[in-house]
Amino acid sequence: MKGAKLIAVMAILVLAATAAHAGILENVKKAGEIKVGVSGKVPGFSVPDQNGVWSGMDVDFGRAVAAAVFNDPGKVKFVPVTTSERFTALQTGEIDILSRNTTWTFQRDAKQGIDFCGILFYDGQGFMVNKKLGVKSAKELDGASICIQIGTTTELNVSDYFAANKMSYKPVVFESADESTVMYDTGRCDVYTTDASGLAARRTTLSKPADHIILAEVISKEPLGPAVRHGDQQWGDIVRWTLFALINAEELGVTSENVDEMMKSTNPSIKRLLGVEDNLGEQMGLTSDWVYRIVKHVGNYGEIYDRNVGPDTPLGLERGPNALWTQGGLMYAPPVR
Repeated sequence: MKGAKLIAVMAILVLAATAAHAGILENVKKAGEIKVGVSGKVPGFSVPDQNGVWSGMDVDFGRAVAAAVFNDPGKVKFVPVTTSERFTALQTGEIDILSRNTTWTFQRDAKQGIDFCGILFYDGQGFMVNKKLGVKSAKELDGASICIQIGTTTELNVSDYFAANKMSYKPVVFESADESTVMYDTGRCDVYTTDASGLAARRTTLSKPADHIILAEVISKEPLGPAVRHGDQQWGDIVRWTLFALINAEELGVTSENVDEMMKSTNPSIKRLLGVEDNLGEQMGLTSDWVYRIVKHVGNYGEIYDRNVGPDTPLGLERGPNALWTQGGLMYAPPVR
């Protein structure tokens, strides 16, 4: 009898352990959706409209992963998370992917229990000022008051920059980017600092956007990218290679408009990318046409960029370092082979 009870207890423990260690892909499929942590307040990256329809680069990346997994970019739930709670939300499983204009740093990658999956957007910290301040360069900001969001890489970057240039400043710190923006717009501080893309986004929300300029200086490296929690290699590979697939698709000229025709291509790289040959997706637990699904539903990296933050959008950002490596930029992905 004791032996039977022991076996029963062991069976329960095994089942519990199996459930606790079920892969994220398996859990996502059971849930029927992917939970993606986003800011929810950064135009061009993640923001809902009045009807609750989400848009932005971070949003489209989440949709790309959903397209790869479900062949349906709509099977994703966007979860707004603050700067202070974003890593905890990922660690505890509240979200499956963090796609929230987050800078990849050593401390975050090595100490936070998360894995970054590549760089979605190359950025750098800058400064925005009102034109009436008469400032043309960040070197003229000695003694200025600066609105800063706490809990970000922004604080240390500002401190380092002003110390290196033997200048002083008055930090005006706030918990959220919304607060910082409002206080800057109402004149509480002389300068607003954050990533340059964030400055372009925030400028569109000011009462008089045309009255403000973004200074030329970029004072830091801010590689922004998606992250997953540490410990699930399969899920990390899926998220990582979704990003690489988007970049490779642009480099190979595969777009949402021509992807069906490209399925007939004789180019070996395109055939492997789209799953006509090799069935590489199956090695990650996906279908052979996983990249076809991504591009068909969401587009390639360039399409995502142009749609959300490119020159023809309110943000008006040129590709710059986010151009492909073949076009003078930094965007470079390992080949799908």
